Amino acid sequence: MTNKTIDRYLSLDVFRGFIMFLLIAEFTGIFDSLIDEKNPIPWLASFSHQFHHHPWHGLYFWDLIQPFFMFMVGVSIPFAVKNRKAKGETDKEIWKHALQRSFWLLFLGWALYCIGPGKIVFKFQNVLAQLSLTYLIAFLLKDFNRNIQLIISILLLILTEILYRNWQIEGFNEPFSPSKNFGTWLDLQYGGADIRGSWVSFNAIPTAAHTIWGMMTGIWLLQNEPKGSILKNHLPLILSGGLLLLAGYLGDSFTPIIKRISTSTFVFVSGGYTLLLLVFFEWLVRTIKWNASFSLLQYISMNALFIYLFAHIGGGELIESCILPFSNALLKWSGTWFSELVLQLLVLSVFVLICKWMFDRKIFLKI
Repeated sequence: MTNKTIDRYLSLDVFRGFIMFLLIAEFTGIFDSLIDEKNPIPWLASFSHQFHHHPWHGLYFWDLIQPFFMFMVGVSIPFAVKNRKAKGETDKEIWKHALQRSFWLLFLGWALYCIGPGKIVFKFQNVLAQLSLTYLIAFLLKDFNRNIQLIISILLLILTEILYRNWQIEGFNEPFSPSKNFGTWLDLQYGGADIRGSWVSFNAIPTAAHTIWGMMTGIWLLQNEPKGSILKNHLPLILSGGLLLLAGYLGDSFTPIIKRISTSTFVFVSGGYTLLLLVFFEWLVRTIKWNASFSLLQYISMNALFIYLFAHIGGGELIESCILPFSNALLKWSGTWFSELVLQLLVLSVFVLICKWMFDRKIFLKI
């Protein structure tokens, strides 16, 4: 593997690790504590809404988390294919692995919904389930011309616009109203509608654009050696990110930016932010040459799937139950809000230590 490939992977690892760190922080309840009315720091409480999903029309930082993942999976495709070919794998073997990966993403995404109710339920709104489709779509397009890849990604957004705007079934013919749109109707057909949250499984179609754009970016990164400054070297990515932001925000008056049904404008805006953030991490990694600076994020990144699943099935609650007696004994004088926040930070620290323990022993959960 060339030094260039190693650098690129480090940038991607740092990006992924950063997002996963925020995700496991959410599972500890830290962001809920920050927005709590008991928070004695007003500016922190007012800012913390950025770590929650926007209720409908609009955009918070937290709405970008899933697009980040969709995009990063796409970026990793050309690197993974190149490395597998370097190991002597045939195209048939690479395709077999891709199909297996898609299946396991779908299975795990669906299975997570069955844990809470204790029975078989069919829902496919979470990131793993939707990644199974967006990953497969992008993988199918990996050897196509860049223009074809871009055209297909836009066609997926046009298809989404057409279906939402022209669906005429009574009660589901309001394209941009919560739970009264095509996406909710589709989920009702198999009993997997999320009426309360208004999330829809059809999001996998428009957000496949994120994974396609990520794959296109990964191919571009592999083909372009770093030359000069980050600004000069990554100008095509910066301009593309800016154009996506411009298209999304200008189009908001025609098609509202809504994360929960992944409108085309949301896909444009979130895709723009994702490209720019990737360039930022490229700059960060190349500016700070000391790789150990990013060790914590690498620990998390290398076992992103494990820590995501572990947190989802109650890992945070398990860790908290082990720490709680001791934190209560030591911090009962400090008040409820502060003691809960310290407890959540300790749980977050244990999550990171688990990732480090696995990293040090070269234990990696991958599919």
